[in-house]
Amino acid sequence: MSDLHIDRHLYTARPEPEGRLPREMAVYDLLESLDIPFVRVDHEAAMTIEACRGVDELLGTEICKNLFLCNAQKTKFYLLLMPGEKQFKTKDLSKQIGSSRLSFAPGEYMEKYLGVTPGSATILGLMNDPECQVQLLIDEEVTAGEEFGCHPCINTSSLKLKTSDVLEKLIPALKHTPIFVKL
Repeated sequence: MSDLHIDRHLYTARPEPEGRLPREMAVYDLLESLDIPFVRVDHEAAMTIEACRGVDELLGTEICKNLFLCNAQKTKFYLLLMPGEKQFKTKDLSKQIGSSRLSFAPGEYMEKYLGVTPGSATILGLMNDPECQVQLLIDEEVTAGEEFGCHPCINTSSLKLKTSDVLEKLIPALKHTPIFVKL
């Protein structure tokens, strides 16, 4: 369990908008429009996967690690979803997607394309990329579980969704065709 202060309540409805960012409230609008139920927990800002351990325990699922990457020229951007415990090895991914010299993209590109700040990267940020400038990459292991954990475009709340809803409803609505990888 991390030292993160966590509201020990689980919610199945959107929060009141007071004190919430518009980008977070837009996530709940999207989920409701797609008829995707969720479980939500609020907590202090969680900047790392390690900080999410208590959240994982309370939600009963692991928060997905979201890495925002780019090529050396900063002309191609990728959002990689992978299990939180898994180590990321650039060369393993580079070979699979045919892109050499991947690195973490600077925060200003995350804000530009996903509408989120560092520490808040999430598949839900793709709703802010209507021109599909970011390629979605998903480690196959992420799709193996029944549930999927992520942030709602802010790292002070976490959501649990059904993986089937993510794959069958959310991703098609986001219009970002994923590439499935093995890391």
